Amino acid sequence: MRCAPPLCVCIESNSNRTVSMPRDLYAVLDVPRTATEEQIRQRFREQARLRHPDRFRGAAKEKAELEFQELTQAFNVLADPERRRQHDSELQRPGNDSDPRQLCRAYMQRGVKAYKEKAWLEAADNFDRATKADPTNPQAWHYLALACAQEKNWLPRAVTAVERSCELEPMNPTYAKQAGRILQMAGQSDRAIHHYRRALQWGDDDPVVQQALDELTKTPRRGGLFGKA
Repeated sequence: MRCAPPLCVCIESNSNRTVSMPRDLYAVLDVPRTATEEQIRQRFREQARLRHPDRFRGAAKEKAELEFQELTQAFNVLADPERRRQHDSELQRPGNDSDPRQLCRAYMQRGVKAYKEKAWLEAADNFDRATKADPTNPQAWHYLALACAQEKNWLPRAVTAVERSCELEPMNPTYAKQAGRILQMAGQSDRAIHHYRRALQWGDDDPVVQQALDELTKTPRRGGLFGKA
């Protein structure tokens, strides 16, 4: 099976407006949201030793003091069952705006941040929430596909998401190009060819797209006993 071009993308929010969202304290402690109380305590002890202000000097010490305060605050909330439940509830609905488009944008902003930090699971989770908040937003589906494409086991979800983005915005060459790449990764050559051609049709002049298309449409030459290699 031919390899798809590398999935290298620039991902950014499509809005200059920042939507107010609560800080994810699980990310501060670097623990999953399913972490047990004991895991949270253990992680706090580890982080406290590594990031204690006494280990630093000068400007680095001032920064460490602020980070240590944040670390302690995160632990105090997550180690308290009631405060943790409240925090979990806040994370479910970032921002106070009931407009689905605003909610979608808030989840996308959080997903973009996680994606840039290569936190694929967190990114995919937030982009998935964005698609649920506003199923008609093609960028949310596109970003969900990119995040899911980073893990082999998530490729079926990536395929579904990227094709949905192309359905919602069929003349977007960027979406078509990424659809071609993801479908090629998933071994769906015919669909990959279709999307690569659409990318070229709608103005994507990336030579990698043409190269991938040429590779997929090349007729294999017979070799072995019945022909020359």
